[in-house]
Amino acid sequence: MSTFSGPVAAHGELIRHLTVSTGLAPGTAARVVTDVLAYYAETTEQFVRRRHAELRRRGHGNTAIWPVLAEELSERLVLAAALSERQLRRIVYG
Repeated sequence: MSTFSGPVAAHGELIRHLTVSTGLAPGTAARVVTDVLAYYAETTEQFVRRRHAELRRRGHGNTAIWPVLAEELSERLVLAAALSERQLRRIVYG
């Protein structure tokens, strides 16, 4: 039985691992897991919009931004879009 509740309950093993490997308190480890999961829960569209706005605020123009976004997306985990059975079949069978 998990000692955690809510969204982090499914990640109890990871939280325990962080607690043991880093010395973090269980509550702190749970907050770290929650923060990391939220960070990677962005969809591709959300990530692109957020990063575009961040780079624009730093004074970069679109000509410089598009290659940066493309490179970042090639290396970043993003939340996969929900796919229908038909879309899944098209991925497998073309």
